[in-house]
Parts: sequence; C-alpha cells; structure tokens
Amino acid sequence: MRVANHDWNKTILHLELISRHSTPRVHATPLLFVHGAWHGAWCWEEHFLDYFAQHGFAAHALSLRGHGGSEEGRQGLRWTRLAEYVEDVAQVVGQLPQSPVLIGHSMGGTVVQKYLESHTAPAGILLASVPPAGVLATTLRVAVHHPIEYAKLNLTLSLFPLVATPELAREFLFSKSLPEAQVRTYAQHLQDESYLAFLDILLLNLPRPQRVTTPLLVLGAAQDAIFYPNEVEATARAYHTQAIIFPDLAHDMMLDTGWQKVADQMLAWLIERNL
Repeated sequence: MRVANHDWNKTILHLELISRHSTPRVHATPLLFVHGAWHGAWCWEEHFLDYFAQHGFAAHALSLRGHGGSEEGRQGLRWTRLAEYVEDVAQVVGQLPQSPVLIGHSMGGTVVQKYLESHTAPAGILLASVPPAGVLATTLRVAVHHPIEYAKLNLTLSLFPLVATPELAREFLFSKSLPEAQVRTYAQHLQDESYLAFLDILLLNLPRPQRVTTPLLVLGAAQDAIFYPNEVEATARAYHTQAIIFPDLAHDMMLDTGWQKVADQMLAWLIERNL
C-alpha cells in the first residue's frame, strides 16, 4: 500500500506502507512501526505485523524515503536529514484513521522521539533506540574496532560499509544463535543509509526528551553491539521510565531468535494501557 500526503505545503511522497488488519479488530488503536538505519518496512513484516494483527491490532510499517519500497528519495539518500524522516512519519500518521502507537527501532527510535517533540500519540515504544545523547559512543567504538570500515564510511559518505557483508551484519545486528541462513537472507535486504542523518544523530539534531509527554516503553538487548544496555537505560531515565533488557538478544530485536519475547512484552504493555 502506498500513501500520499494531501498537505500541499509539504513535499508529497509515495511511501511504502505494509499493513496487516485483524478480523475482528479487538484493539481500537493502530500501531505504526518505524525501521532503523539500513532497513525498511520488510523488517517488521517478517514477524511483528502478523503477530500484532493476530492479537487484534491494525499493524502498519512504513519504509522511510529512499528505503525498501519507497523509491522516492533513493537517489539523494545520503543527503536526507533526520527531519525529513520525521516528515515521512507525520505523513503516514495523517493517513491513518486515528493516531497510532509509534514503535521505532534504532535510528527509527530517534525518528519517533523527534516526532513526539511536536506531536502527541497514545504511546510510543523504543527498541534498541539511538539514545538522546546520540551515537558518539557508538561511533568511537566503531572507529576503534573497525578502523577500515569507519574510514570507508567517511570517505564515501556511506554507512553501508558497516553492514556490507553477512559477517559484519551478524556482528552488529544479530546474535550468535540466529541461523546463518537467516543472517544471509536478512543481509541481502540491507541497504545504504543517509550520511547527513548519521550526522544528525551524532550531533546536529539530537532528541529533546523534555519536550515529550507521550508515555514510552523502552526496550534493549544485552547482546546489542550498537547500543549497550547502559545506553538504553540512559534513554529510559531521560523519559522517566525503566528499561527492560532482554539477555539473549542482539540489536535487531524484531528479527533475532527471541523476537517473540519482545513482542509479548510489548503486547502486555499495550493491553495494560488499554490501547
């Protein structure tokens, strides 16, 4: 499904939106999933969309401009700003019948945080999200442990060198328990990411938690090689809540072997809030 914005003061984009609807629909509030760097809506289609639809939610996942099936913006992807991704979320939210719960993974977590600075939502969920402090600590770790890939990143203005092989994809995104065939399948779907968006989450456009009033659930993974548990816990503190850390999972919590534990936790929290 593709959606278009009818606010003519903004750029109109055709964005990929993958949806699953439950019959009957038990929960009135829809869910909107926002992917992170290198991904697209496909990462939610693998497990989460069907899971939440089966539990009575209308579940939607968009591909941000230049990602997945959202072809517009692909040519100039490296120059896309974080604020433009926020516009994509606002565009899709405007097309849904009512305001959704926003669920963001990694960079998508930052997009959700920035969206909530100027919009309200019934609730939000952050999975292995970029913390409000940004990605400086992550960047320094990459520079130390992968100096060649880090040099390529800056020389080519491309983030793809960090996930260019299945071996790198496993190291950064997946646990050791995920079967090799699945790692290779998911790695084939990974793509480049905006260099300017990287600079935004490094320093130029960090989240401002004091502006967010929407209740948030913050989840992290103990085996995450991108955002360590202490960084996830710092995110939770910034939003006056406590993080839940899953011991055996890695960064791609929605694709890793224990994905259903994450989905179960999210579902319980949504039901507890009567959403």
